[in-house]
Amino acid sequence: MERITWDQFFMAQSHLLALRSTCTRLAVGATIVREKRIIAGGYNGSISGDEHCIDKGCYVVDHHCVRTVHAETNALLQCAKYGTPANGADLYVTHFPCLPCTKTIIQAGIKNVYYAKDYKNNPYALELLTKANVNVVHIPFNEAKIDFLQDEKLQLLSEMLEKLRSHGASQEELDPLEEKVNELFGQYIKK
Repeated sequence: MERITWDQFFMAQSHLLALRSTCTRLAVGATIVREKRIIAGGYNGSISGDEHCIDKGCYVVDHHCVRTVHAETNALLQCAKYGTPANGADLYVTHFPCLPCTKTIIQAGIKNVYYAKDYKNNPYALELLTKANVNVVHIPFNEAKIDFLQDEKLQLLSEMLEKLRSHGASQEELDPLEEKVNELFGQYIKK
């Protein structure tokens, strides 16, 4: 397994946090980092003690679920709750922050926002981040980098393709399968 970069490491943390999300519309995770150390994390979900979207459905008003607190805000609230300053820290988030979260991020003093996926990127949010001198970087997240069974999966698929070949599958039939394996694993299978 190849060693991942710091950016991929912190983005992986955010994706793990997103797995705790109770939102049925979009799972988001956020990690706040200072000097390559995680200081807080959050995911989008209901406030403590309230009903969750996964249990009761989303409470939608004006096309927005008002039941949830967003991941970025939850991470910043965790800093506040435990007395950890967010000023000057970095934020890694699975999706581009919404406008209200952008305002909170700026007010908290976050200096760098790293996001994995575009999501309704609000032009005014981008403008505010620029005005506040918050560096915004799109870092596509490569899930394959944290797949602990990647080598075993690739080996199994290679063996299956070889078995198909030995049972008479034509190269024309195998080409799309091999291309998909190469796309998923970023490696080439020997033909």
